[in-house]
Formats: sequence, C-alpha cells, structure tokens
Amino acid sequence: MEHDLAVRLDGVGRRYGVGGTWVLRGVDLGIRTGSLVRVEGANGTGKSTLLRLLAGIDAPSEGRVSGRRRTAFVPERFPAALPFTAIGYLTHMGRVHGLARGAARQRATEWLERFGAAGYARTPLSELSKGSSQKVAVAQALLADPDLLILDEAWTGLDAPARAELDRAVADRTAAGGSVVFVDHDPKRLPGVADETYAVVGTALNLLTEHGTSPAAQGPTVLIEARGPQGAELPGPVAEAAVETFAGTPDGITRLTVPQSHSDRVLRELLTARPPWHVVTVKAVTVKNADDAAEVPGEGKP
Repeated sequence: MEHDLAVRLDGVGRRYGVGGTWVLRGVDLGIRTGSLVRVEGANGTGKSTLLRLLAGIDAPSEGRVSGRRRTAFVPERFPAALPFTAIGYLTHMGRVHGLARGAARQRATEWLERFGAAGYARTPLSELSKGSSQKVAVAQALLADPDLLILDEAWTGLDAPARAELDRAVADRTAAGGSVVFVDHDPKRLPGVADETYAVVGTALNLLTEHGTSPAAQGPTVLIEARGPQGAELPGPVAEAAVETFAGTPDGITRLTVPQSHSDRVLRELLTARPPWHVVTVKAVTVKNADDAAEVPGEGKP
C-alpha cells in the first residue's frame, strides 16, 4: 500500500539532454518503510542515477516519483570546497533538515564524535583529508534521523571504526522504521542483511533477491538468549530485527537469531527496555538458512 512506502517510482526513465541516451527506463520500484535495499551493477550502469532519482536530486525524464518522505543523501563525491568548517557545515545542514540551531549543533558534534572526527570540527572543509571529508558527508545525512537514507558508496574512504559506525547507524535507522537504500563496491558490505537486492542491467532494474527468498540469516549472525519480565513482549525493534525467534522454554529464556550488524541495536533495546530484559548469553553463529544454525566455536560469552 502507498502509505507503507518511503518512496515509489512508476515507469521512471532518465536521460541527460534532449534526445540523449537513456540511462534508465521503465523503472517501477517501491521502497518499503523500515527496509534495507541494496543496488548492484557494473560501473556506469546507472546506479548513482537511480539513487539521485530516489533522493530527489534529479527529476525523471519520464514517469512519476511519489510518496517521498524526509530524505537524506550521501553522494558518491562530496563537494569539499564549500566555504564552511566541518561543524559549521553540519550545523547548517541540520537547519536545512529542520532542526533548531542549538539542536543542529549538538547533533553535529555528536556525529563527529561517533565517526572519530571531533578534532576536525573547526577545520575548513577544503583542508580536510578525503577520509575526514567523507565522515562529514555521512554525518550530514544522519543528523536528523531521516525517513529515507540514500547512500552512494558512503563507506568508501572511511577508516575501519567509521565503517563499523556507519553499519550500526544503518541498523539503527531501519530498526527505528527508516528506509535505507545503498550502493557499495564491496560485495561483503552488510552481507545477507538487505531485505531486497536489485541490479541495474542496461536501462532496467532487476530484482535479484527479496525478503523471504533470501533470508537475512545468510550471513554473519548472533544468537542472543534473554529472559524478560513476566508477561513482557519483545520490544518492537527487537522483534523486527530477528531472523528467528524461539520463546516459551521451561527456563523462560527467549532465543533470538539476529544479523550481526543489528546485534548492538538489539542488545541496547533489550537492556534499556522498561523493565529491562536480562541478557543471558550472546553467541556468534553461522546460519545457512533459518532452520540450520551452527555455533562458531569459542565465540560464546555469558
């Protein structure tokens, strides 16, 4: 249904210039709320064009884009020559996203700290390294908790801690009901977690996998055993993130299998629930499908 979509494309095509070659054509796509969508394709096939259409940066040459909610976009190339310091730019973008000035500056500071770039807060954008510029580019998109987050090679140039932080931010966005669409050159980026994967081939968009036919369990997962207060239901974000849930054991323990990239969020939700859940065990597991889980030796911890 339309209200369950963060954005919808109907018969969308895009070409540059009158009579130019079509980059995309006949694209029908609906991005569900709370979903994580991966877009693949060879270089130059139109992946970035598709993301720019979803984000509203480009207008379609034909067809219709509808239902777009509050959107943030990380472009493939960040315009680092803008006349701002890092904190000034992020505060400005926070205002653009609708935050009050004080709130914008606070969120800007928080995201710089999360990405390990707080020391560059007052550095002009033009003097930042490529990696630091990319941290600012990603931070501006996350400032105001967008409903639709579009990431075009957003991990490129980030150091390992910042890449891990972005993984967590993506998991947080989808767990909170936001939608994320991403392109990344690394096929191991967020493996097995996407609800849908599409490939741009020629001018068309082809669905490769979707939730239910390619379970999120096909990738690194974590088995969490937790005991909740009597009669308590799982927090909503936990239930949504779980690939498999088994409850009703004699000892009152609920067993959850969750994608590794969502595990921090799930643990945080359990421990901060009111009243909180007691986490008994956390174990890394390898899951080939939802009915076949094997514990990774030595990875459990009470």
